[in-house]
Amino acid sequence: MAASGTSFGYLLPTRELVMAGTPPDAGKAIELAEAAEGLGFGSVWAGDSILARPRLEALTTLAAIAARTRQVKLGTAVLLPALRNPVILANEVANLDLLSQGRVILGVGIGSKSVPVQREFEACGVSFAHRVSIYEEGLSIMRRLWSEPEVTFSGRHFQLKDVSLGLLPVQKPGVPLWLAGTVDAAQRRMLRLGDGWFPNPPTAQAFIEGWDRIQELALEVTAETGEDAGRLHRCVYTTLNINEDAAQADRELRAFVEGYYGAPFETASRTQSICAGTAETCTTWIRSFVDAGAQTVVIRFGGPGQSGQLQRCAQEALPNV
Repeated sequence: MAASGTSFGYLLPTRELVMAGTPPDAGKAIELAEAAEGLGFGSVWAGDSILARPRLEALTTLAAIAARTRQVKLGTAVLLPALRNPVILANEVANLDLLSQGRVILGVGIGSKSVPVQREFEACGVSFAHRVSIYEEGLSIMRRLWSEPEVTFSGRHFQLKDVSLGLLPVQKPGVPLWLAGTVDAAQRRMLRLGDGWFPNPPTAQAFIEGWDRIQELALEVTAETGEDAGRLHRCVYTTLNINEDAAQADRELRAFVEGYYGAPFETASRTQSICAGTAETCTTWIRSFVDAGAQTVVIRFGGPGQSGQLQRCAQEALPNV
Protein backbone atom coordinates (compact mmCIF):
# COMPACT_ATOMS: atom_id res chain seq x y z
CA MET A 1 0.00 0.00 0.00
CA ALA A 2 1.60 3.25 -1.05
CA ALA A 3 0.85 6.69 -2.39
CA SER A 4 3.45 8.70 -4.27
CA GLY A 5 6.05 6.17 -3.15
CA THR A 6 5.05 6.43 0.51
CA SER A 7 4.83 3.30 2.64
CA PHE A 8 2.46 2.96 5.61
CA GLY A 9 3.20 1.21 8.88
CA TYR A 10 1.08 0.12 11.86
CA LEU A 11 2.21 0.52 15.47
CA LEU A 12 1.07 -2.53 17.41
CA PRO A 13 -0.75 -1.90 20.72
CA THR A 14 1.88 -3.69 22.82
CA ARG A 15 1.34 -1.34 25.76
CA GLU A 16 -2.43 -1.25 25.47
CA LEU A 17 -2.54 -5.05 25.66
CA VAL A 18 -0.66 -4.93 28.96
CA MET A 19 -2.86 -2.10 30.27
CA ALA A 20 -5.98 -4.13 29.43
CA GLY A 21 -5.32 -6.77 32.09
CA THR A 22 -3.20 -9.60 33.40
CA PRO A 23 -2.14 -11.72 31.69
CA PRO A 24 -2.09 -9.68 28.47
CA ASP A 25 -3.35 -11.32 25.28
CA ALA A 26 0.06 -11.43 23.60
CA GLY A 27 -1.30 -13.45 20.69
CA LYS A 28 -3.46 -10.48 19.72
CA ALA A 29 -0.36 -8.56 18.66
CA ILE A 30 0.56 -11.34 16.23
CA GLU A 31 -2.99 -11.47 14.85
CA LEU A 32 -3.03 -7.71 14.30
CA ALA A 33 0.35 -7.86 12.55
CA GLU A 34 -0.97 -10.56 10.21
CA ALA A 35 -4.08 -8.48 9.56
CA ALA A 36 -1.97 -5.40 8.78
CA GLU A 37 0.09 -7.36 6.27
CA GLY A 38 -3.10 -8.68 4.67
CA LEU A 39 -4.47 -5.15 4.37
CA GLY A 40 -1.36 -3.96 2.55
CA PHE A 41 0.59 -2.18 5.27
CA GLY A 42 4.30 -2.16 4.52
CA SER A 43 5.54 -2.45 8.10
CA VAL A 44 4.51 -3.25 11.68
CA TRP A 45 6.13 -1.64 14.71
CA ALA A 46 6.56 -2.28 18.43
CA GLY A 47 7.36 0.29 21.11
CA ASP A 48 9.84 -0.24 23.92
CA SER A 49 9.77 0.24 27.67
CA ILE A 50 10.72 -2.12 30.47
CA LEU A 51 9.31 -0.36 33.53
CA ALA A 52 8.23 3.21 32.73
CA ARG A 53 5.38 2.12 30.41
CA PRO A 54 5.29 -1.70 30.58
CA ARG A 55 4.45 -3.45 27.31
CA LEU A 56 5.17 -6.62 25.38
CA GLU A 57 8.93 -6.80 24.82
CA ALA A 58 9.70 -5.45 21.36
CA LEU A 59 12.32 -7.79 19.89
CA THR A 60 10.83 -11.09 20.99
CA THR A 61 7.36 -9.94 19.92
CA LEU A 62 8.72 -9.03 16.48
CA ALA A 63 10.48 -12.41 16.31
CA ALA A 64 7.12 -14.16 16.81
CA ILE A 65 5.60 -11.92 14.13
CA ALA A 66 8.48 -12.70 11.77
CA ALA A 67 7.45 -16.36 11.84
CA ARG A 68 3.84 -15.54 10.92
CA THR A 69 4.42 -12.93 8.20
CA ARG A 70 6.34 -12.84 4.95
CA GLN A 71 6.67 -9.29 3.62
CA VAL A 72 6.07 -6.58 6.20
CA LYS A 73 9.08 -4.78 7.61
CA LEU A 74 9.52 -5.20 11.37
CA GLY A 75 10.40 -2.04 13.27
CA THR A 76 10.87 -0.63 16.76
CA ALA A 77 9.21 2.70 17.53
CA VAL A 78 11.35 3.39 19.34
CA LEU A 79 13.85 1.15 21.14
CA LEU A 80 16.01 2.50 23.98
CA PRO A 81 19.38 0.91 23.17
CA ALA A 82 21.11 2.55 26.15
CA LEU A 83 19.25 0.11 28.42
CA ARG A 84 21.11 -2.81 26.80
CA ASN A 85 24.73 -3.81 26.40
CA PRO A 86 25.49 -3.00 22.74
CA VAL A 87 27.26 -6.29 22.00
CA ILE A 88 24.29 -8.28 23.27
CA LEU A 89 21.81 -6.02 21.51
CA ALA A 90 23.74 -6.20 18.22
CA ASN A 91 23.62 -10.00 18.44
CA GLU A 92 19.88 -10.07 19.23
CA VAL A 93 18.99 -7.66 16.42
CA ALA A 94 21.16 -9.58 13.96
CA ASN A 95 19.33 -12.76 14.94
CA LEU A 96 15.95 -11.08 14.36
CA ASP A 97 17.14 -9.91 10.94
CA LEU A 98 18.17 -13.49 10.12
CA LEU A 99 14.82 -14.89 11.28
CA SER A 100 12.90 -12.33 9.23
CA GLN A 101 15.20 -12.60 6.19
CA GLY A 102 16.27 -8.98 6.33
CA ARG A 103 13.09 -7.16 7.32
CA VAL A 104 14.23 -5.30 10.46
CA ILE A 105 14.35 -1.52 10.98
CA LEU A 106 15.65 -0.32 14.33
CA GLY A 107 13.99 2.92 15.37
CA VAL A 108 15.94 4.23 18.37
CA GLY A 109 15.80 7.06 20.90
CA ILE A 110 17.40 8.23 24.14
CA GLY A 111 14.28 8.17 26.34
CA SER A 112 12.30 11.14 27.61
CA LYS A 113 13.51 13.26 30.50
CA SER A 114 10.92 12.17 33.04
CA VAL A 115 10.83 10.63 36.50
CA PRO A 116 9.44 7.23 35.36
CA VAL A 117 12.13 6.89 32.67
CA GLN A 118 14.85 7.94 35.11
CA ARG A 119 13.69 5.25 37.55
CA GLU A 120 13.65 2.74 34.69
CA PHE A 121 17.29 3.48 33.86
CA GLU A 122 18.30 3.28 37.51
CA ALA A 123 16.54 -0.07 37.97
CA CYS A 124 18.33 -1.41 34.88
CA GLY A 125 21.68 -0.28 36.24
CA VAL A 126 22.24 2.40 33.62
CA SER A 127 23.19 6.01 34.35
CA PHE A 128 20.32 8.26 33.35
CA ALA A 129 22.58 11.31 33.44
CA HIS A 130 24.93 9.71 30.89
CA ARG A 131 22.28 8.06 28.72
CA VAL A 132 23.07 10.18 25.66
CA SER A 133 26.77 9.30 25.55
CA ILE A 134 25.94 5.64 26.32
CA TYR A 135 23.45 5.72 23.45
CA GLU A 136 25.96 7.21 21.02
CA GLU A 137 28.70 4.74 21.90
CA GLY A 138 26.26 1.84 21.72
CA LEU A 139 25.03 2.76 18.24
CA SER A 140 28.60 3.20 17.01
CA ILE A 141 29.56 -0.22 18.36
CA MET A 142 26.55 -1.96 16.83
CA ARG A 143 27.16 -0.45 13.41
CA ARG A 144 30.77 -1.59 13.49
CA LEU A 145 29.99 -5.08 14.80
CA TRP A 146 27.57 -5.62 11.91
CA SER A 147 30.03 -4.48 9.24
CA GLU A 148 33.60 -5.13 10.42
CA PRO A 149 35.36 -8.48 10.92
CA GLU A 150 36.86 -7.36 14.24
CA VAL A 151 36.09 -4.37 16.43
CA THR A 152 38.35 -2.63 18.93
CA PHE A 153 36.67 0.25 20.74
CA SER A 154 37.80 2.44 23.61
CA GLY A 155 35.09 4.73 24.88
CA ARG A 156 33.89 6.33 28.06
CA HIS A 157 31.41 3.55 28.76
CA PHE A 158 32.47 0.54 26.66
CA GLN A 159 35.80 -1.06 25.82
CA LEU A 160 36.19 -3.83 23.26
CA LYS A 161 39.30 -5.55 21.94
CA ASP A 162 39.27 -7.66 18.77
CA VAL A 163 35.58 -8.56 19.10
CA SER A 164 33.84 -10.41 16.26
CA LEU A 165 30.09 -10.91 16.17
CA GLY A 166 29.09 -14.47 15.37
CA LEU A 167 25.71 -13.51 13.95
CA LEU A 168 25.59 -10.95 11.16
CA PRO A 169 22.41 -9.35 9.78
CA VAL A 170 21.10 -10.25 6.34
CA GLN A 171 21.05 -6.53 5.51
CA LYS A 172 24.39 -5.02 4.57
CA PRO A 173 26.21 -3.17 6.00
CA GLY A 174 23.76 -3.67 8.87
CA VAL A 175 20.23 -3.15 10.15
CA PRO A 176 18.98 0.40 9.32
CA LEU A 177 18.96 2.78 12.29
CA TRP A 178 16.21 5.42 12.26
CA LEU A 179 16.74 8.03 14.96
CA ALA A 180 14.10 10.04 16.75
CA GLY A 181 14.84 13.63 17.69
CA THR A 182 13.96 17.21 16.79
CA VAL A 183 16.54 19.45 18.51
CA ASP A 184 19.87 20.31 16.88
CA ALA A 185 21.96 17.95 19.01
CA ALA A 186 19.71 14.98 18.19
CA GLN A 187 19.69 15.83 14.49
CA ARG A 188 23.48 16.12 14.34
CA ARG A 189 23.65 12.73 16.04
CA MET A 190 21.27 11.30 13.45
CA LEU A 191 23.38 12.63 10.61
CA ARG A 192 26.46 10.94 12.10
CA LEU A 193 24.94 7.64 13.16
CA GLY A 194 21.58 7.15 11.49
CA ASP A 195 20.02 5.92 8.28
CA GLY A 196 16.67 7.63 8.79
CA TRP A 197 14.81 10.38 10.64
CA PHE A 198 11.86 9.26 12.79
CA PRO A 199 10.08 12.27 14.36
CA ASN A 200 6.61 12.68 15.86
CA PRO A 201 5.90 16.29 14.78
CA PRO A 202 2.66 18.04 15.77
CA THR A 203 2.09 19.35 12.24
CA ALA A 204 3.31 18.82 8.69
CA GLN A 205 4.79 22.32 8.82
CA ALA A 206 6.87 21.31 11.85
CA PHE A 207 8.08 18.30 9.84
CA ILE A 208 9.08 20.55 6.92
CA GLU A 209 10.91 22.96 9.24
CA GLY A 210 12.69 20.05 10.93
CA TRP A 211 13.86 18.63 7.61
CA ASP A 212 15.02 22.05 6.45
CA ARG A 213 17.08 22.35 9.63
CA ILE A 214 18.56 18.89 9.12
CA GLN A 215 19.74 19.89 5.67
CA GLU A 216 21.36 23.00 7.13
CA LEU A 217 23.11 20.93 9.82
CA ALA A 218 24.17 18.40 7.19
CA LEU A 219 26.41 21.00 5.63
CA GLU A 220 28.37 21.10 8.90
CA VAL A 221 28.41 17.34 9.41
CA THR A 222 29.31 16.62 5.79
CA ALA A 223 32.51 18.57 6.18
CA GLU A 224 33.48 16.16 8.98
CA THR A 225 32.12 12.80 7.75
CA GLY A 226 31.44 13.07 4.04
CA GLU A 227 27.78 12.14 4.60
CA ASP A 228 24.76 14.14 3.43
CA ALA A 229 21.10 14.38 4.38
CA GLY A 230 19.89 12.95 1.07
CA ARG A 231 20.66 9.38 2.15
CA LEU A 232 18.29 9.58 5.15
CA HIS A 233 14.86 7.93 5.03
CA ARG A 234 12.17 10.32 6.25
CA CYS A 235 9.52 8.74 8.46
CA VAL A 236 6.64 10.26 10.47
CA TYR A 237 4.89 8.71 13.47
CA THR A 238 1.27 9.81 14.00
CA THR A 239 -1.71 8.82 16.17
CA LEU A 240 -5.21 8.59 14.66
CA ASN A 241 -8.77 7.76 15.61
CA ILE A 242 -11.03 7.30 12.59
CA ASN A 243 -14.80 7.38 13.05
CA GLU A 244 -17.67 8.72 10.97
CA ASP A 245 -18.86 10.24 14.25
CA ALA A 246 -16.13 12.88 14.61
CA ALA A 247 -17.17 13.73 18.18
CA GLN A 248 -16.83 10.07 19.19
CA ALA A 249 -13.41 9.90 17.54
CA ASP A 250 -12.32 12.93 19.54
CA ARG A 251 -13.63 11.48 22.83
CA GLU A 252 -11.90 8.15 22.25
CA LEU A 253 -8.59 9.73 21.28
CA ARG A 254 -8.63 12.08 24.27
CA ALA A 255 -9.35 9.21 26.66
CA PHE A 256 -6.60 7.12 25.06
CA VAL A 257 -3.92 9.83 25.23
CA GLU A 258 -4.72 10.83 28.81
CA GLY A 259 -4.80 7.20 29.95
CA TYR A 260 -1.60 6.33 28.11
CA TYR A 261 0.48 9.29 29.24
CA GLY A 262 -1.23 10.26 32.47
CA ALA A 263 -1.28 13.87 31.29
CA PRO A 264 -3.82 16.30 29.79
CA PHE A 265 -4.63 15.77 26.13
CA GLU A 266 -3.68 19.36 25.31
CA THR A 267 -0.13 18.74 26.54
CA ALA A 268 0.40 15.82 24.17
CA SER A 269 -1.32 17.50 21.23
CA ARG A 270 1.14 20.40 21.37
CA THR A 271 4.14 18.11 20.92
CA GLN A 272 2.85 15.04 19.04
CA SER A 273 1.19 14.22 15.73
CA ILE A 274 -2.45 13.53 16.65
CA CYS A 275 -5.64 13.54 14.57
CA ALA A 276 -9.22 12.41 15.25
CA GLY A 277 -12.18 12.54 12.91
CA THR A 278 -13.76 11.05 9.82
CA ALA A 279 -11.83 9.05 7.23
CA GLU A 280 -11.76 12.17 5.07
CA THR A 281 -10.28 14.25 7.90
CA CYS A 282 -7.60 11.66 8.63
CA THR A 283 -6.84 11.25 4.92
CA THR A 284 -6.16 14.97 4.66
CA TRP A 285 -3.95 14.80 7.77
CA ILE A 286 -1.86 11.92 6.43
CA ARG A 287 -1.64 13.51 2.99
CA SER A 288 -0.18 16.67 4.54
CA PHE A 289 2.84 14.68 5.74
CA VAL A 290 3.19 12.82 2.45
CA ASP A 291 3.16 16.16 0.61
CA ALA A 292 5.78 17.38 3.10
CA GLY A 293 8.13 14.58 2.04
CA ALA A 294 7.46 11.68 4.41
CA GLN A 295 8.52 8.41 2.80
CA THR A 296 7.02 6.24 5.55
CA VAL A 297 4.06 7.07 7.81
CA VAL A 298 3.74 4.91 10.92
CA ILE A 299 0.22 5.00 12.33
CA ARG A 300 -0.88 4.32 15.90
CA PHE A 301 -4.59 4.05 16.60
CA GLY A 302 -5.66 5.81 19.78
CA GLY A 303 -8.74 4.16 21.19
CA PRO A 304 -10.56 0.84 21.43
CA GLY A 305 -11.25 -1.47 18.53
CA GLN A 306 -7.80 -1.81 16.97
CA SER A 307 -9.00 -4.25 14.30
CA GLY A 308 -11.79 -1.93 13.23
CA GLN A 309 -9.50 1.09 13.15
CA LEU A 310 -6.95 -0.85 11.11
CA GLN A 311 -9.52 -1.90 8.51
CA ARG A 312 -11.14 1.53 8.35
CA CYS A 313 -7.78 3.18 7.79
CA ALA A 314 -6.72 0.68 5.10
CA GLN A 315 -10.03 0.71 3.24
CA GLU A 316 -11.34 4.27 3.68
CA ALA A 317 -8.38 6.58 4.35
CA LEU A 318 -5.14 5.36 2.80
CA PRO A 319 -6.48 4.60 -0.71
CA ASN A 320 -7.39 8.28 -0.96
CA VAL A 321 -3.99 9.56 0.15
